[in-house]
Amino acid sequence: MGDMNLFSGLEALGFDSLDEVKIFEEKKEQGTEKEEKVEEFHEKDMLYLKTYQCPICDHENRVLAVRLGKLRTSGIDTDLRPIYEKMDPLKYDAVVCEKCGYAALSKFFSSIMSRQAKLVKEKITPSFRGINNDLEVYSYDEAILRHKLALLCTVVKGGKDSEKAYTCLKLAWMLRGKRDNISTDGSKARQIAIELQKEEHALLVNAYSGFDAAFSNEPFPMCGMDQVTLMCIMADICRRCGQYQTAKRWISNILVDKAAPERIKNKMRDLKELVSKEEKLAKQG
Repeated sequence: MGDMNLFSGLEALGFDSLDEVKIFEEKKEQGTEKEEKVEEFHEKDMLYLKTYQCPICDHENRVLAVRLGKLRTSGIDTDLRPIYEKMDPLKYDAVVCEKCGYAALSKFFSSIMSRQAKLVKEKITPSFRGINNDLEVYSYDEAILRHKLALLCTVVKGGKDSEKAYTCLKLAWMLRGKRDNISTDGSKARQIAIELQKEEHALLVNAYSGFDAAFSNEPFPMCGMDQVTLMCIMADICRRCGQYQTAKRWISNILVDKAAPERIKNKMRDLKELVSKEEKLAKQG
């Protein structure tokens, strides 16, 4: 239908070759696939202000927190450090009171005994010069500073071995995050990366020491972790610190643990291969 040449007869007037002239252009079929709209990402859009009342001085602090439901993980390190797409929410885990200087990881912030509060007031507050809680986002340097203050407060107040160890681990992850996100071009950048790795190593050594002491003396769950999860972390910390035999011992403990899920055991088998490979390379020089 519609193939008839409605302009036939105009040849007499000198209009030849009108077969291809269409009165109406045919409508093109619209594609079924919608173009995906790529929205520009802004880290500040993933954040909101959360109120923490300081257990030391009662000051209400409004600090940045993360809407985790809007983020997706892209992987996980062998020591169970989660890796997220587009931003690192771990930067926002240390809470600092802008008035008295008390700081702790969010899960520990409100839990402090009176004698511990007294120690913070005596040894932290007099030296504290203030911190800016009115930032749109935290850089890694800002996050590292807050985690270091959290670690200092944890030591000063005489926190549990597990809390000190967990804070060391989270600070080590901050340093690793910064190292993963800096350019390695140029001698200065490479030197910064080397220094960050050295500091991370020292923190992991301390984290292992604290977890090892807490393992036999503190109840589980510990810092929100069950026994198998903590053993996984300790095994990989040993690997990263070159303590290969100790790493293998923790891995073996997990592999024979009836409570350990098979997916965890599979990860430990992979880690065991990695430990053996790195141990062999270390022996070769």
